[in-house]
Amino acid sequence: MHKEEHEVSVLGAPHSTILPRSTMINIQSETSVPDHIVWSLFNTIFLNWCCLGFIAFAYSVKSRDRKMVGDVTGAQAYASTAKCLNISALIVGILMTIGFILLLVFGSVAIYHVMLQMVQEKQRY
Repeated sequence: MHKEEHEVSVLGAPHSTILPRSTMINIQSETSVPDHIVWSLFNTIFLNWCCLGFIAFAYSVKSRDRKMVGDVTGAQAYASTAKCLNISALIVGILMTIGFILLLVFGSVAIYHVMLQMVQEKQRY
């Protein structure tokens, strides 16, 4: 046995002169576009002063629809608008809620003082 034949029998089948074919798979990186739909739903249910939460919810749904179609640019535009509306709704909602609570407290105190004065005036007679 020649030395080359011995090496072939030890190593296995002879090497092919044909290069192995490679398969390339292009995976498109999916850009994650947040649609802020949960935040919009929260603002719609709890902080819907001036209907900003409902409008933000509509834009969030449009963003989700654009994302499902594959229009990333349109989805980002709608998501950006929904985010701005959600921030506005949150700020306006918090300020209006605090204002309403302060009005309720100061109004109750004012009514208490008016009633107290009326009772004191009636006791004088």
